[in-house]
Amino acid sequence: MRNSVLTAAGFLAATVTCAPAQQPSPVLTLQDCIRLAESVPSPVSIARQERDIAARELTQARAGFLPQTRLVNGFTYNSPLLNHRESFSFIPLNGIREYASLFSVQQEFDTSGRLRADMARARVAQEITATSVALTARDLRRAVTTAYYRALLTRRIVRIIEAALAESLSFEHRTKLLFQGGEAAQADVVKASAQAAFLQQALNAAGLEASLANQELASFWTRDVTATLALADLLEETPPAPEPEAAPVAPFLRRLEFNLVDAQRRGFQADARRARSSLLPQLGVAWQYGIDSTAVRINDRGYAAFINLTIPIFDWNRARSAMQQARLRAQQTESTRAISERTFSREYQSALARVKQLFEQISLTRRQAALAEEDLRLSRIRYEGGEGSALDVVTAQNQLAQARSNYYTTMANYLNARADLEVASGR
Repeated sequence: MRNSVLTAAGFLAATVTCAPAQQPSPVLTLQDCIRLAESVPSPVSIARQERDIAARELTQARAGFLPQTRLVNGFTYNSPLLNHRESFSFIPLNGIREYASLFSVQQEFDTSGRLRADMARARVAQEITATSVALTARDLRRAVTTAYYRALLTRRIVRIIEAALAESLSFEHRTKLLFQGGEAAQADVVKASAQAAFLQQALNAAGLEASLANQELASFWTRDVTATLALADLLEETPPAPEPEAAPVAPFLRRLEFNLVDAQRRGFQADARRARSSLLPQLGVAWQYGIDSTAVRINDRGYAAFINLTIPIFDWNRARSAMQQARLRAQQTESTRAISERTFSREYQSALARVKQLFEQISLTRRQAALAEEDLRLSRIRYEGGEGSALDVVTAQNQLAQARSNYYTTMANYLNARADLEVASGR
């Protein structure tokens, strides 16, 4: 029995040892995050459903041009007169008992233009929803991009503060040793300890900000927002130079918002035509074949044709008011477009200026960080040699941490500005 237990235990240990190690999480690039966000239910999927709903409206509008067929079966009982049981009481009916089984075909001829207006309105609705899908997808990509760069920046700030804290703790330890040997004042120890405490508090705040940024990014595609995402650090790569200005004089005119405004204007114009159709004659034709008799007899079958021409006379100006209302809405879209042109022109020029200015600032902050690092090194040397003060070292530590933070913040702002420029230029 003991040998069996030992054998089983050995087999279990060998199985655990040979089990494959857990695979690390794959490193996610920006495009990976965007793809994940688009692959789950999101505002984009809702916009696509709205587009599919609008497509059904087009099918319904197209059906108005086609013949409508139906088979109607019915039975009607009309009570006889009290004083004459052979006669029926309701004059509009055909007899005491009436059997009807009619196959009918109805066709409406669009003499008023109502069906064509309905078709145009349905096509515009489909175009509007398609544009909304593109706009929603663009906004989702932009939101993921912002969250991605924010997560990278907050993680980089945490590493900067960790490095500064390690430097501060090292300096604090050194000042304590010098103080114990009588080579440093107690004020130096206090300054070093205060700096370490300040950086510890800053590290806690930065860690919380990094955790929140990770949760914000992960929430675009998963409920498990607490798991740390492995992200490709674009802040360590050489930033791409700003692209030359586009050939078009006003590239912001390519933005999807203008397509949406133009589609809305065409929709209101279709509404005006539909309202105008209420003032014009409408022709309809119906054809029926079957039985409509007091008895179910095949010899009573027959057919009938009906031609209807509806001519509107007076509707208390309701149709004209609806026409004017739709035309005013169409004019309103022209005002909206003019306002949007000015707004989007400003956004484009602002984004272009930010990209140029931030790209130039990257080299300045990089040089600032290198100088601050050298200043800290020299401050430590001067302090060790008795020529400098602890305040110089603490100041140099703060300047180095700030310079590194400025550099990576500028990098993140530059990448965000490039994304804003792509949106502002309609790409």
